[in-house]
Amino acid sequence: MSPAAAFFGCALGLLAVGLKEVFLGFEENRCSMTYMFEYPEYRRIPLPRRVSRLYPAYGLYLYGEGSYAQETRSLKLSGAPVLFLPGNAGSYKQARSLGSVALRKAEGMDGGVHLNVFTVDFNEELVALYGGSLRRQTLFLHECIKAVLRLYKHRPDPPKGVVLVGHSMGGVVARALFTLPRFNPALVNLILTQASPHQAPVLPLDPHILDFYSAVRQRWITGAEDLRNVTVLSVGGGYRDYQVRSGLTVLPCPITDPNKLSLVVTAVPRTWVSTDHLSIVWCKELVLATVRSFFDLINPETGQFTDGHENQLKVLGHHFIRHPVQLPGVYAESPVIFTSSPEAWSEVNTLRLFYSAPKDGQVKYFLFALSSRRKAYSHFHCRSSSMEMSSWVYGCTEMNASVCVQAMDLSQGTELLPTYKTLTLRTSQLSFMSHLVVAASPSSRQFTVECEWQREETQIISVAVPHLLSFGLTVSDVTINSSGLLHTVQFQHFHQVYQAFRITVVSHCKTKKERLPSVYRLKVPWFREDTFTTASIPSVAEISGMLHTSHPGNTSSALLLLHTAPNCQYKISVRTSIPKVLGQVLRFCGPVLPVYTAVTILLALARQLSSVKKMGRPTLMGEALGGALQPHKVELPVYLLHLLLRQSWFQETWVFLGLPAVDALPIVSPENLTHDTLVPPEDWPRLLSPLLFVLGATVAFWGSTLMRLSLSFLSFLLAPLHRPCVSRDCGTLLLQTQILFILIIGIMGGATCGALLVTACFFLHVYRVLRLQMAERTLSHMLNLAPEKALRETENGHSDPHCPVKTCNSAPLLSESALHDVRDDLQLHLSLLAVLTLPMMLCSPSLIHWARNLRHSVHLDPDPCWPHTLPLLFISVRLNGCSTHMLQRSFRPAGGFLSPLTSVKTLVGLTPHFLDWTQSRWP
Repeated sequence: MSPAAAFFGCALGLLAVGLKEVFLGFEENRCSMTYMFEYPEYRRIPLPRRVSRLYPAYGLYLYGEGSYAQETRSLKLSGAPVLFLPGNAGSYKQARSLGSVALRKAEGMDGGVHLNVFTVDFNEELVALYGGSLRRQTLFLHECIKAVLRLYKHRPDPPKGVVLVGHSMGGVVARALFTLPRFNPALVNLILTQASPHQAPVLPLDPHILDFYSAVRQRWITGAEDLRNVTVLSVGGGYRDYQVRSGLTVLPCPITDPNKLSLVVTAVPRTWVSTDHLSIVWCKELVLATVRSFFDLINPETGQFTDGHENQLKVLGHHFIRHPVQLPGVYAESPVIFTSSPEAWSEVNTLRLFYSAPKDGQVKYFLFALSSRRKAYSHFHCRSSSMEMSSWVYGCTEMNASVCVQAMDLSQGTELLPTYKTLTLRTSQLSFMSHLVVAASPSSRQFTVECEWQREETQIISVAVPHLLSFGLTVSDVTINSSGLLHTVQFQHFHQVYQAFRITVVSHCKTKKERLPSVYRLKVPWFREDTFTTASIPSVAEISGMLHTSHPGNTSSALLLLHTAPNCQYKISVRTSIPKVLGQVLRFCGPVLPVYTAVTILLALARQLSSVKKMGRPTLMGEALGGALQPHKVELPVYLLHLLLRQSWFQETWVFLGLPAVDALPIVSPENLTHDTLVPPEDWPRLLSPLLFVLGATVAFWGSTLMRLSLSFLSFLLAPLHRPCVSRDCGTLLLQTQILFILIIGIMGGATCGALLVTACFFLHVYRVLRLQMAERTLSHMLNLAPEKALRETENGHSDPHCPVKTCNSAPLLSESALHDVRDDLQLHLSLLAVLTLPMMLCSPSLIHWARNLRHSVHLDPDPCWPHTLPLLFISVRLNGCSTHMLQRSFRPAGGFLSPLTSVKTLVGLTPHFLDWTQSRWP
């Protein structure tokens, strides 16, 4: 095994470990499936002829089941309209989970309150890869909203707008509505997006995607008054969603706009699970939270959604952020009057209360005096395993002996956890109250209530996390001898996405008795991406310490909140996890790996050209790739260019020369954005770039090896269909054929799709490589079978005149030198094919989109490939007949403009232009 193969083999192992962490290193899918109780029906909504003619591939449907589907055949609707938007390659039928749960929810509602769930058919277009359809989808969505509202004209109180639910790119299209000049913002005042990449596209493969994102971004970051009246909730899927990482789902909006909420589904109360990119649509726990919030937003008198933004924020905050047991508006602002007998009251004089309420028992009230505890303790903490939707903690304002007569309800601060509800009160804010009252109301099941007084300084413990370069050899641990119910561990310097730790919590108790399970909450102060882990006692629990977003400064760190059992010991160990670090690197920087791969291939081709110039033959592809691993040749010029582009005079010169803009979306000043703003990869350690270079070179090395072996096997299968050939000119085109090929393919590409032209050039070179492999195999077999004497005579030019072997350019074909020439040409064309693979892969989304819409339109409009394909066509056809002998001659001063060397240089210059579409420097 060569040193290059051994090195890239080790690098492939690192890449495999990182990929395994990205695709498999997460919890199992704990989402419950949503089921339809009746057969789902999708009734097509008629649209105006003008709309149907402009958008023949799109459609609008109304979801229904059973009797509801029969009742809505006439399209006389009375419910609150909700419009579902599918995402990249998404089907309009994905709305069935939302629609079915909404129908079941409406069965138990009074007054006939229900939802009308509409869904848009975008023809399952690949808009995440081809941005030419995004504008068209936005315009069609506008027409759909107007069509939906026309269905309610017969109502005395028709809806003024619709609620949008967008999955993936559908959420981005929903926000793009407000960029349309003729769109009335009053038509939409609530948008809920699921796994939508708002920050930036996942793979910006064409300039149309970037232009679309730039327009949407600029519209929403300005903080216009009409957008402040729109409530937007963005939900990310967590680590199970490897297609759209949750950091991209953060809404880039001004920090002064409270109507824009971003969170991860793992932090949603009563959900607490991570979802993949598709299951976020049908995850029952999340669908229930969505449907409940929609019904809570409906005005029962009109049956339509309310317009009050304060009410919208309260309802969304209740179902998606905190879930304080009771619904918004239920808490009584007026004092609560207690009428229970004195036997139901008990005063607690100890620091801790533990009460196990029997099943169907009597109501009990526990009094905690504040006067003696206010100065000594900073907090009062309670938790209850009863999930009843009722108030349970009060602040007493009037006492009569040992009974509280009048109190204020303090339960609105309750927070729901996976196994119990908790409430923490700050004693300094209870100055006008004399006692705290904890109520244990009767329940159909047994439950436990625990309360205690706390000092803040004794509940918080700081621990410094190990350095990234400790490689898991250093462990930071802390032991907590729990004497309370809640402890906080602050992880110092844990605020960057490239950090990843394996956190282990070992719990054990001296005495064995029944206890409530412990809940460990990894809390991120600057973003709602909390994760919850439930563990019994004793147990060993492992927590993945990773972040979806970085904090801009070093002023905040992640926290671990431990809801513990008293009189137990908890040992927390933190260790750097190299597999998780590699997973984070690929999760955040994976889209730029093709750029490093392309750079490696281009450097390898440059080494082969240098070898042809010096020795007359190219080096092997593997050796060239091994020698191309020189990050300093790329990183230093790029770093210098970035430094110069920060200077105004250099930027002006850059624009004056007509050079392309820096490949990134417009950067917005940090003061205009929330702290959820992502920290770009340039702020990561400079050590990360060489690692990405190595991983990109690894993909190039093993990708080229796999391509070579695949083509060799294919040439073996296709060999019986071709006449044996031992010439290095096998698979080339004559000059007339080249001109005809350029004319036909050029006209076809301009009339249909430019990606078709690139694909044709690619397969032309595939055929050339296949014929060279056939010639190399045939020539090797003939040399093995030919007598040694005949070979010597052939090499000396004294072959038998009756011998069928012919010569080319006065060089014998049946000779070792001829075999070396064919192998040299094969190595050269394998490298050229690897270079052509890059633009072909970049253009493939456009080709797929064109092929799927061929029945609607023959011409792709807009076509991001067409401006760049004509020179690529000419150069690729010119290089099809190139050989190492011709290339060596073109190194001479009289090589000419149309020499093979000039063609290779032009191809190398065109490839980075195609790679500009990837926008490699944007996270």
